[in-house]
This record gives sequence, structure tokens and C-alpha cells, in this order.
Amino acid sequence: EFGCCPPLPSIHQTLPILSLPPIMLTAQVAKDVITLKGSADIVTEFFCYAVNSIIFQRGLYPMEQFERVKKYGLTLLMVQEERVKRFISAVTSQLAAWLETGKLQRVVLVIESRLTAEPVERWNFNIETDEEVLENGVPRQKSDKVIMNEIQTIMRQITSCVTFLPCLNEQCTFDVLAYTDKDAMAPITWADSDAKMIKNSQVVKLHSFDTKVHKVEASVHYKIDSDD
Repeated sequence: EFGCCPPLPSIHQTLPILSLPPIMLTAQVAKDVITLKGSADIVTEFFCYAVNSIIFQRGLYPMEQFERVKKYGLTLLMVQEERVKRFISAVTSQLAAWLETGKLQRVVLVIESRLTAEPVERWNFNIETDEEVLENGVPRQKSDKVIMNEIQTIMRQITSCVTFLPCLNEQCTFDVLAYTDKDAMAPITWADSDAKMIKNSQVVKLHSFDTKVHKVEASVHYKIDSDD
């Protein structure tokens, strides 16, 4: 797997400054026809909003660094700190490229101690890609509204995560891991990484969503307090 770390002062970071262009779902999703490119756009956009929601809900950055936006019929929070925005854009841009070639198997957002780099949470997003769409370019059909409702359910779960996840009692940051096919090409700004597994962890399975081209299954693993 490959990994990146957010470009904050306390963390080394070599990612270039990239800009993720606005994603227009209607460009490839028309009359409920889902192409490979259209599905990759939907999944990439989901990852962008999911990462922002997770780092807000887990208090990784001050509340004043976030701005409210409307998406998926919900009010979500998007980080406005420029270095973090550039990092997320760079990461999602590369994830989009891997999604369009069917090379991406899993994305993991790891929350870890800023002081010790010990992982305390792993947000897993497993990805299955329709092989027939990859090989033959055959589009699939699914209502855009149904897909958006499925994504909305996951985003609601992320928002409510504070009700079951332990409090983070130390300053934390996040890392992004991408599990890809062995023949996937990776930019030099992505480096091989260990899995950053959590010892003595608990797992909560979240909902999934399916574009009929890509299926995304979500779960969160978190560290159990030693006193439990």
C-alpha cells in the first residue's frame, strides 16, 4: 500500500500542490447511465467529503478552520486551512486516476498520535470494481438519487461517530493509505507504507454504497482503552 501524510509543520510532506477540479456528476451520469469515469467521479467526490467530515468530527483541527456546505441533502463541514485543502486535493486526484483504471482496492484514513505516530483509528473503505465495465467499457444503470441516498447514509454515520468512538485525548493527525494492484503506477510523492494496524482494536461496520461500477464498503477500527 502507498501512504501520504498531511502537510502540516510537524509532519514531513513532499506532495506537490495540486488542484482537484470541480466534479460534475451530470457530465458522465445522464439518464441513470453510469460510466467508469462517472462512477470514479462519484466515488472520488465521496472520499473528499468523507475525509473532511472525519477530520472535523474527530477534532483534528480547530472548528474555526471549517466552513459549512450543503451536500447529499446534509450540512457538512469542509476544511479551509490551505495546506490541508491542498493535501486532500492531491490525494483525491490520485485516487481518481486509480479508480478510472480499476487499480484501487482500498482507501484507509488513519488517525494517529502527533507525538508518537501510534495509530488510534483506521477508517477503511474497501472498493470493488465491475470487471466487465473495466474490460469492455459497458455502462451500468442506477438512479443517481438512490446512489446519493446511500452516500447520505454513510455521511450521517460519520457525523454520529462521536457517540461510539472514544475521545481523542491527545493531539492527532491523519495519514491516507491506498491499497492498489501490484502493477499500479504511483507518483514519487507516494511512498510504500506499513499497514498502520491498531493493536487491541474494535471494529464498527458502516453502510456501503454501490454505483453498479464501484462498490464501496466502509468500516472504522478504533483503539480500545487499556482500562476497558
